[in-house]
Amino acid sequence: MKVYKPEWQCTFSVNEGAVESANWKERIAWRLREFADRLEGGGRTIKIDCSVSPQVSRDDVDTCLGKGFEVTQRLLTQLAQQQACEDVMRHAKAELYEEQHQH
Repeated sequence: MKVYKPEWQCTFSVNEGAVESANWKERIAWRLREFADRLEGGGRTIKIDCSVSPQVSRDDVDTCLGKGFEVTQRLLTQLAQQQACEDVMRHAKAELYEEQHQH
């Protein structure tokens, strides 16, 4: 009886700049990305490298990335809300946040 064993692999990396081992082409590409970020202002360029075996469709990869960014937005929105609440509390009840000096 033959035993079938599914095999798969997925590597995923996100970079915000050239790694130390980058060749000259990669370094130039990152310089251009940094320049574009400065021109546009307020943006943030990231490079996503994804390798999946067996291969999945580009649409499936794009769908997964989109869902990941949706989760990221929800998490950042939660953090912003928490920070806004803390800022209000620090303003309204500053005495709760004053450091106690022990002598």
